[in-house]
Amino acid sequence: MPEFTIFNKPPKGIFDEASYDDEGMVHDFNNLPTEVAVSPIPTLRIHNIHPQSQILGDPKSSVQTRSRVQQHSGAHALVSYVQKQQRNNHKDQQHCLFACFLSQEEPKKIFKALKDDSWVEAMQEELLQFRLQQVWILVDLPHGAKVIGTKWVYRNKRDERGVVVRNKARLVAQGHRQEEGIDYDEVFAPVARIEAIRLFLAFASFMGFIVYQMDVKSAFLYGTIDEEVYVSQPPGFVDPDHPKKVYKVVKALYGLHQAPRAWYATLSTFLEKHGYKRGTIDKTLFIKKDKKDIMLVQVYVDDIIFGSTRKSWCDEFEALMKGRFQMSSMGELIFFLGLQVKQKTDGIFLFLKTKVVAGHAEKV
Repeated sequence: MPEFTIFNKPPKGIFDEASYDDEGMVHDFNNLPTEVAVSPIPTLRIHNIHPQSQILGDPKSSVQTRSRVQQHSGAHALVSYVQKQQRNNHKDQQHCLFACFLSQEEPKKIFKALKDDSWVEAMQEELLQFRLQQVWILVDLPHGAKVIGTKWVYRNKRDERGVVVRNKARLVAQGHRQEEGIDYDEVFAPVARIEAIRLFLAFASFMGFIVYQMDVKSAFLYGTIDEEVYVSQPPGFVDPDHPKKVYKVVKALYGLHQAPRAWYATLSTFLEKHGYKRGTIDKTLFIKKDKKDIMLVQVYVDDIIFGSTRKSWCDEFEALMKGRFQMSSMGELIFFLGLQVKQKTDGIFLFLKTKVVAGHAEKV
């Protein structure tokens, strides 16, 4: 174990009142040197050649690195332990550090969110996606047309341990004000069932390949709608030069009845165009295969899990999706739809969190 030195209390008189200069004290400058040798040539560089008296250890010895330090020394054991802990807890340290800059509270009102820099930044990020995807156009409300209100929804996204990893502000349209036959027609969009996710993971475990996960940023904004829909300007972000104008929606805004169907049509058309076949029974499953390899893609709204017996196909799929949509790669699947997934060499294990309510266990 490394030795620690305990420093004794400094001698009395160093920090007491007697050690400070008294007012009116006459100083004697006769004991100072009268001549100081100063070179007339200014020195502009810093010399890195130190006197040998300041060198610790034997100057003739070889360079000592961490790997060449004696393994049995106490200092090496302590340093190795600290470094090992940093490597093991690297993700935890990142999450804890990142969580310091996130809001842990979900505001219910817009005026509370505008007072928090974290939520203001989240709202600005959402509106930036609207601008990049060209979701709407600022226009005057046509005569006889009605405007649909908008509101902000604030959610804290958490990982499988419940740690807040993102503040997400979503601008949604008040779709309950839409009238069927006027503002929308068909709204059905297939959604993967939890049984389909379990079958997907069971097949991946049987075939022995790794399942990965990706997330589409603002997925509904990629869908295009045919109806004329007008929404009000976002609360807190009204154009000061045109406060009376409204937005004509071009893309499928969240909250609109036709938004899920428009996004599914965009995604399925894109995948089928690049060689993927849609499942006969499960319309959210897309398959690509040849004689001996297979690629599976399961879609749950804006969350996508995929895997293949050929690793290169997974890399190609990830590059393909990022080339068309703004995606977030989440690596290997560890948490999906309330399921905590553990992928190991001997199989895939699922964990469900439960809580006791009125004497019986329920899924969380």
